[in-house]
Amino acid sequence: MNAGDRVRVDRAGVTNEGVLMPSTTADYLVVKLDGGYNVGIEREDASVDVLETDVYDVGDVGDEDDDSEASVVDFDDDLPTISLISTGGTIASTVDYRTGAVTARFDAEDVLRAVPDLAGRANYRGRVVANILSENMTPAIWQDLAQAVHEEIENGADGVVVMHGTDTMQYSAAALSYMLDTPVPIVFTGSQRSADRPSSDNVMNAVCAVEAAKGDAAEVMVCMHGSESDDVCALHRGTRVRKSHTSRRDAFRTIGAKPLGEIDYDTEEITFRRDYAERGGVDLDIADDLAEDVELVKFTPGMDPAAWDYLDGKSGIIIEGTGLGHVHTDLIPRIEELVDGGATVAMTSQCLEGRVCDRVYDTGRDLLDAGVVEAGDTLPETAKVKLMWAIANTDSPAEAMQRDLAGELTEQSRPWT
Repeated sequence: MNAGDRVRVDRAGVTNEGVLMPSTTADYLVVKLDGGYNVGIEREDASVDVLETDVYDVGDVGDEDDDSEASVVDFDDDLPTISLISTGGTIASTVDYRTGAVTARFDAEDVLRAVPDLAGRANYRGRVVANILSENMTPAIWQDLAQAVHEEIENGADGVVVMHGTDTMQYSAAALSYMLDTPVPIVFTGSQRSADRPSSDNVMNAVCAVEAAKGDAAEVMVCMHGSESDDVCALHRGTRVRKSHTSRRDAFRTIGAKPLGEIDYDTEEITFRRDYAERGGVDLDIADDLAEDVELVKFTPGMDPAAWDYLDGKSGIIIEGTGLGHVHTDLIPRIEELVDGGATVAMTSQCLEGRVCDRVYDTGRDLLDAGVVEAGDTLPETAKVKLMWAIANTDSPAEAMQRDLAGELTEQSRPWT
């Protein structure tokens, strides 16, 4: 029997039927039930019937000492080629039963083993850029990722799916939005719950991401659950998305608008709600230089101006101000010093909706006089990545921060449409 086979397991008078999953121990079988939950069943005294053999072989999982074969997916000339690029994260993780913690340990081929539903949808190429939990993401890995995606598209990939941890996915999606001009879809996906935990969202997210990578929207997108149920995945523009909940499966939200589109999990139909860049509309290009000495700082009441001493010498600073983009007036001289020292200082808002406007109140006007640049309704996290890219790739980073480069900045804020 192989991971990916549909099995019926009888043990101690209880019958479970579902898809056999990879197991990290010789003592238990892991079966994904039709409802989406996983169940662990002791192998001892268990009777297993294989009901359906998976379309590709992923190796015998019967004994701990068996050598697993590499997954094999037959090439089909009628199917598009999708590159699966792994950076780690929960979608490529398993439970360490020694500690009970989730550990990033799967490579891209392991994801194919864990998500047999991907078979038959495309021809796949697997590539590992990193094997980390996403809190360990760095700008250097963003550059490696951009180069890998560029190479995959250059070598004929019809779409790219990036498997990424959810905690910093919005930063990485924004980074690739600036670093790459792409003629094909680049889709980030992940999961809030690992494959061997109950109610994992990895299968649906991965399947919908592949369908999006086969679609018409040639943008950097994030594809994750659109609701708590296994019904639709939302497609978010890479520069307008934020993780808004620590653990819900529908944690990701497009801020300030409805998502770019959605994918019906049952019908696989993609419905777009907004205009998007069409497949083949631009030539492939890469500009992956980044200024790494850019900081994002959040203003809070009572903040000591001395807390910003570490910002001396930085080339760029994003301030997450209150309301329309404000800080305490005692901080304005400190900000002016940073600007005079050569830093580009841009203002964003802590509010989830709306845009900064420093022309309404005296504090805002003083900030503008000090040299602060308004970043409109650009999300603070996106603004940091954008400024890193703009300093390294444009003649006027301040001007670039006031101009829409990758869908991050709207001309005017309005209620959701």
